[in-house]
Amino acid sequence: MLKEKIYRVVNKGAHGSKYNLVFDYGIMLLIILNVVALAIGTVPEIRIKAGGFLRIFELISIIIFTIEYLMRLYVADLTHPSSSQVKSIFKFVFSGYGMIDLVAILPFYLPFLIAVDMRFLRLFRLMRFFRLMKLNRYNSSLNLIWSVVKEKRSELAVTGFVSVLILLISSFLMYDVESKIQPDKFPNIFATFWWAIATLTTVGYGDVYPITAVGKVISSLIAILGIGIVALPTGIISAGFMNKIDKKEASEDACPHCGKEINRKL
Repeated sequence: MLKEKIYRVVNKGAHGSKYNLVFDYGIMLLIILNVVALAIGTVPEIRIKAGGFLRIFELISIIIFTIEYLMRLYVADLTHPSSSQVKSIFKFVFSGYGMIDLVAILPFYLPFLIAVDMRFLRLFRLMRFFRLMKLNRYNSSLNLIWSVVKEKRSELAVTGFVSVLILLISSFLMYDVESKIQPDKFPNIFATFWWAIATLTTVGYGDVYPITAVGKVISSLIAILGIGIVALPTGIISAGFMNKIDKKEASEDACPHCGKEINRKL
């Protein structure tokens, strides 16, 4: 059946199909080449000399990505089972990978569908960089990291909330302390919030800094807190990653029939 054959081609690791491997590695290579082309296209000298080639390559890439997207829509009832084909298509379109696939081709088709301001279109075309996220589908290691982030999303959300809370409190305090003395450096909460981000993440550009004693104390406290705040999400993801690896190794060492651990030292 045609649909099943297409499914075996586009579905990762489908029964060890050689066509699936060729498809996976081919798409991965095309994604990487697209990112390289997007990067070198920003160099004026290269853009002038190789602009025509880059446009042709972009067109070929769009055609291939569009065919891939249509193939995935066609087998949506196999990858995203539902009560009807239409519901399966909707489930795929609004899934994480489905959205990434759509964003990868949408900037090309958008001007043909609606009237778009050129400034917005230039910004929207930068979304072509999101094609790099498609690699997550074809690489098990990247997929493992993404699964850890999803598994630890509640802990990461709490860390993010605490970080934003600290940024807001420090911004209001610093604005109240420094705005009268340095109105050009701390003119409003938004400008102060930018300073708070640079300080909390320990970047410290040095263009904006407090000169009052109270302001320096607040800045020092935020810088110290920043060390822990930045380390927290790193620790959470690292712990989750190690847990996943341990589970994977344990499953590999278990007997597929009885589930007992296999002693490989024997």
